[in-house]
Amino acid sequence: MHVIEIQHLSFAYPQLDALQDVSLHMDQGEVLCLVGPNGCGKTTLLDHLIGAHSMQKGQIFFEGKDLRKMRTKELSKKIGYVPQSRRNTFPYQVLDFVLMGRTPYTGVFASPNENDMQIALDALDQIGIISFQDRIFTQLSGGERQLVILARALAQKTPLLLMDEPTAHLDFAHEMMILETIVKMIKTQNLSVMMATHFPNHAFYLQSNGVPTRVAMMKQGRILQIGQPDEVLTVPNIEQVFGVNSQILSIQNGQAGGLKTIVPTKTTNKKERMMICDKIG
Repeated sequence: MHVIEIQHLSFAYPQLDALQDVSLHMDQGEVLCLVGPNGCGKTTLLDHLIGAHSMQKGQIFFEGKDLRKMRTKELSKKIGYVPQSRRNTFPYQVLDFVLMGRTPYTGVFASPNENDMQIALDALDQIGIISFQDRIFTQLSGGERQLVILARALAQKTPLLLMDEPTAHLDFAHEMMILETIVKMIKTQNLSVMMATHFPNHAFYLQSNGVPTRVAMMKQGRILQIGQPDEVLTVPNIEQVFGVNSQILSIQNGQAGGLKTIVPTKTTNKKERMMICDKIG
């Protein structure tokens, strides 16, 4: 049984077909990277999984159960969500912010108990930021805030995490910290992760670090291809989806098989893009 199975999902805003006949699935302990340019439908797809959009056409199943039949509290115990980092929030103490991940397990007016407190502390410790617990969330850097958001999702104790551009706007060091943390979380917690990203190299990084990884390449609301990073992240596909010429290099990083990385060289013009699309079909 798949953790998530999406069947023929379509969704339209008043002036935009955001998702068009999307079908995919993912299994326990793997990462599915939704790869594509801005505006291709990645966030809209994730929003459907957390119930932020009503399904107009198609079906979504979580562990065989129709998502539409799951109550909000039940869903929040199954699916965690890591949004893009945002600056505008109340100046919570970090520990209190992470404790919000325990909300699905407490009553409406109940306070977190000792068990919730320990789970929150354990999440901070597993992420490697236990020293942050007394700091103020709004006073952290972008990368530090994103690590805290990951800790909050970990404290939620869900089998599936959804991540929407988790490294957006971060510098190189913090981007690597987030990716390293994702690898650690998957390996130690047996989590499943669906991650939206417009950086296809993230899939190669996860794969090279021993994480079962698949890629769903998206463009204009459609899934163009799904498969292993080596199968899907090819020079022609990168040209079709992102409109750039590129080279794929292999780097020795101490891992078996090394690390592949996509190096963009230039954008393609409109005529070249049309020829590429015709060639791929």
